[in-house]
Amino acid sequence: MTNPSAPAVRQHGTGIPLVLLHAFPLSARMWAAQLERLPGAAGESCRVLAPDLRGFGAAPLGDDEPSLDLVADDVARLLDSAGLQRAVVGGLSMGGYAAMAFARRHGDRLAGLLLADTKATADTDPARANRERIARAVEARMSVQILADERIEDGLLGPATDPELADRVRAMIAEAPPRAVAWAQRAMAARGDSLEVLAGVRVPAAVIVGEADTLTPFAEARMMADALPDAELTVIPAVGHLSSLEAPETFDAAVRDLLKRVRG
Repeated sequence: MTNPSAPAVRQHGTGIPLVLLHAFPLSARMWAAQLERLPGAAGESCRVLAPDLRGFGAAPLGDDEPSLDLVADDVARLLDSAGLQRAVVGGLSMGGYAAMAFARRHGDRLAGLLLADTKATADTDPARANRERIARAVEARMSVQILADERIEDGLLGPATDPELADRVRAMIAEAPPRAVAWAQRAMAARGDSLEVLAGVRVPAAVIVGEADTLTPFAEARMMADALPDAELTVIPAVGHLSSLEAPETFDAAVRDLLKRVRG
């Protein structure tokens, strides 16, 4: 079994630490706007850390069996390497699943929790079967073209998305290594229900969802917000599953509100 070092990470700023975990099948590059804009001015500053998750970007995949628990442990190692005991941890889509795994395994290290365009419920049997279909297809072809073809069309972005942004997302998808894609699909398929985990979170939380997100829709966001003892729910109008890319200003405003609550 491998024991990877802390993930490759992009970071900027000083102040309260904010770890942002990326969506499938992208990389930490998706947080470029947040890395630039969120650190803010003195008194409202934060240190944004955006790691590449296992197999994506510059992060090694290793040879462990697929599990989001391993991704959560990678994030704990990131905090160790950065000299941080606690941080606000957040993620979008797959990153949200990893953030919830972190809350379950390392809850004492949470200063706040951010869940965007994700869900706490487990996959249905058809959803798990579809993940395995994609994993097998990617492995057989050693190509991620199936993702570039299907993910945009299946609601990854809202219907009014700028074509230039859609092209950027396709380019990021095309960079995903096939082995990492298959591993991540199986890790996501194996995850359990996290609603009970959320009910035990005792730090400020924020839930964000795009109004046009059909992959993890409003009903799932509402369920998470209701489960969390101290959560605020933000619905961003007219955007889809990648809300941080489609509406960065509104997304960042919700994150800043969370950071203010964490500061007290």
